Amino acid sequence: MSDAAPSAPPALSPGLLGITALALALGTFMQVLDTSIANVSIPTIAGDLGVSSDQGTWVITSFAVSNGISVPLTGWLMQRFGVVRTFVLSVIAFTAASLLCGLSWSLPSLIVFRVLQGAVSGPMIPGSQALLLMIFGPARRGVALAIWSVTALVGPIAGPVMGGYISDNYNWPWIFLINVPVGVLCVLVCWRNLRSQETPTRKLPVDVVGIGLLMVWVGSLQIMLDKGKDLDWFHSTPIVVLALMTVIFFIAWLIWELTDRAPIVDLSLFKSRSFLVGTVALCLGYAVFFGNVVLMPLWLQEQIGYTATWAGLVAAPSGVGYCNREGA
Repeated sequence: MSDAAPSAPPALSPGLLGITALALALGTFMQVLDTSIANVSIPTIAGDLGVSSDQGTWVITSFAVSNGISVPLTGWLMQRFGVVRTFVLSVIAFTAASLLCGLSWSLPSLIVFRVLQGAVSGPMIPGSQALLLMIFGPARRGVALAIWSVTALVGPIAGPVMGGYISDNYNWPWIFLINVPVGVLCVLVCWRNLRSQETPTRKLPVDVVGIGLLMVWVGSLQIMLDKGKDLDWFHSTPIVVLALMTVIFFIAWLIWELTDRAPIVDLSLFKSRSFLVGTVALCLGYAVFFGNVVLMPLWLQEQIGYTATWAGLVAAPSGVGYCNREGA
């Protein structure tokens, strides 16, 4: 890979531009869809695998945590390997992980494959947005953002509905297997039409320590929050240990990121008051949204007696809140 900037690639014809934009939109749709499609299917998945619904929620949280850890790596990956290559490889890995999720034989295997699915999906949303802006150019940036925003809106709304319908009328593995043909189409179209549009690359150092510390404190925090209610919170030794690990490794990560030459997360951005306030607001908004889309379908199905389909229809409007978070 060369550090020199390549000559400007030829612009796509109108037909290829439309097809490529659709393929990129499908990449966004798949990733956004998988944040919500499994929510209404948790009772069905848990019953089929012989576990409780509380244990089944790991299917959701495992994806969210691993995705959250992988997103900060996106900028480094795109600069090191190019936006097109990073996006396409991410979609390939996501499609393979979706297939493995659909073939899962137990809850532990499903959780492992969901962790993998979330980990490799980090570059998909920012990659599709960056590529749409690139192929449409500055003059039509509004069109590119409109295509991306529509996709981000449809995914979280369609997810609960599709998940509920599939759970009631087919087998739950299909909520993951439907990604396979979509992913294959997205990869074929994007690689064929965009490989000549690859961005310049450069060698960058890897913040291995920062990544490791991030994984430990985020993972500890998530397990503590997920298992706290079952283990009587701080009356339980494992919860106390996890809380201490979260605090210690978070402080270590914070110090490292503030002093390292090439941090995996550029914390200097938080010097901007607007960025800080916006980030905090988005985090709080997502916490409310995520709690709602996880707990409400479970409550509707286990306490009120709704079918998965009806629970999905009730949960679907909350996807508008997710779209606002992404669009912001």
